[in-house]
Amino acid sequence: MTEQFVNSDDARLWTIAQGSGVPVVLCNGGPGCCDYLGPVAAMVDDLAQVIRFEARGCGRSNLQPPYTIETCLADLEAIRQHYGIDRWIVGGHSAGADLALAYALEYPGRVHGFICLSGGRIHNDREWHRIYSERHDQGLEILPPFDYPPNLEVNAEVNRSWKQYIQRPSLLKEIARLDRPALFLYGDRDIRPSWPVEQVAQLLPNASLCMLVGADHHPWTTHAEAMQPLLRNFVQQIARDNM
Repeated sequence: MTEQFVNSDDARLWTIAQGSGVPVVLCNGGPGCCDYLGPVAAMVDDLAQVIRFEARGCGRSNLQPPYTIETCLADLEAIRQHYGIDRWIVGGHSAGADLALAYALEYPGRVHGFICLSGGRIHNDREWHRIYSERHDQGLEILPPFDYPPNLEVNAEVNRSWKQYIQRPSLLKEIARLDRPALFLYGDRDIRPSWPVEQVAQLLPNASLCMLVGADHHPWTTHAEAMQPLLRNFVQQIARDNM
């Protein structure tokens, strides 16, 4: 594994790369969390060059506002350019999956395909929030360990920006026209209702959605054996199609 800091305007972003093969970048959730996707990277690093990073203001990256969807997308582009990558697979977990979807929409020419793990939605409603809040308050979710505390300012600011981003009148049409291969993985015991993700997967012309039976929001912690072959098959197919 090789750690490097990548400059994106005034932000200094911590990154780490492992493996070799088709490039893959993994985006953390939160928003505002440090990197925690090492176990996911290890599932495919014999097939792919996997890059993980910490968003501006998170973990080992410096505190550098503004924290918006636009700066998140620009920072991903800075990482791609730093590593000399032409096209890559963009993956993410939870809010990072939402970011992967947004990146694919904004930069389709730079994307071989994208992976949405426990996320990849564009909206929710009061009923969604009611169910999520009830399940959360019941203590039905166990978080993985984090090396650094979440940045709550990043969380609030990026979420506010996301709500503005998804109001674009053309968004549904853009999703329906996005022909890049996509893989959605979702645990059927996730405390977040799955319907917003299922709707996006149905809109996309070249997407598959796999529900992981018995898995929660962090399926690699309990259902790695079910999750790994799905990831590997997707990455291998992308590699074959782009040789």
